[in-house]
Amino acid sequence: MRWEDERQSDNVEDRRGQGGRFGGMTVRRGGIGIGTIVLALLGGWVLGINPLEILGLIGGVDGGPAVQAPAPSAPGRQGVSPADPGGRFVSTVLASTEDAWTEVFRRGGAQYRPPRLVMFTGATQTACGLGQSAIGPFYCPEDQTVNIDLGFYQMLQQRFKAPGDFAQAYVVAHEVGHHVQNLLGTMSKVQSQRQRMSERQYNRLSVRLELQADCYAGIWARQSQQSKGWLEEGDVEEGLNAASQIGDDTMQMRSEGTVVPDAFTHGSSKQRVYWFRVGMDSRQLSDCDTLARMEP
Repeated sequence: MRWEDERQSDNVEDRRGQGGRFGGMTVRRGGIGIGTIVLALLGGWVLGINPLEILGLIGGVDGGPAVQAPAPSAPGRQGVSPADPGGRFVSTVLASTEDAWTEVFRRGGAQYRPPRLVMFTGATQTACGLGQSAIGPFYCPEDQTVNIDLGFYQMLQQRFKAPGDFAQAYVVAHEVGHHVQNLLGTMSKVQSQRQRMSERQYNRLSVRLELQADCYAGIWARQSQQSKGWLEEGDVEEGLNAASQIGDDTMQMRSEGTVVPDAFTHGSSKQRVYWFRVGMDSRQLSDCDTLARMEP
């Protein structure tokens, strides 16, 4: 990606270097076995919503022994362009999502409200609870923030075998996809069905929500390329490889040696690649209606 000369976003808050200390906060858990925690963390590692929500869903957050957690990052610099390459890259990608979704919403007769992106180190406090580096990038709908410890990119390259700047941009675009869902009311629609469904049924609905965020990331890729022409040979393949490497089946096989479809939280490798491609080929938002359409 030729991103160095592109605009950076003003909607960035840099909290790096302020977190990662231990003490001062606890997270309570009750009725959650270690296997459940591992599955929740695996889900969080893969570009999803805060796994604290998964843990709360399955076992609640009250009762049981208290688990010490890192103290959160304090508020940092907001609206100041980062000077380091990693920070500048993320800020530039966020700006490209702002441009892309502003245009998409404009064509639909609506106004796009961009999210805030928080870069942190170790841990950070959000309206959705404590976010930690171990759970990976996540979107908090309560305060409309994308939260990311840039150390995740090293994990993406080394553990998930998904190197490249476009793969890293895909991470941000996926999380912004959740923000689009929030603006469109899709998240609240899914949330309203939680109490009427079994855990297995809700899991399947959550997978469709994640696949839609992948599809929205594809829309960003197409829209930003049309306006900037900044992609280089091999960039799209990097994004498709990232989508494949972080599919639930590939993740489960890598970590446990077996695949459990009922435990999927984000979709299989095939599904993630498929919906990212649908987004890249789409002409309208309805093409990404994973809640209505059957995926392969």
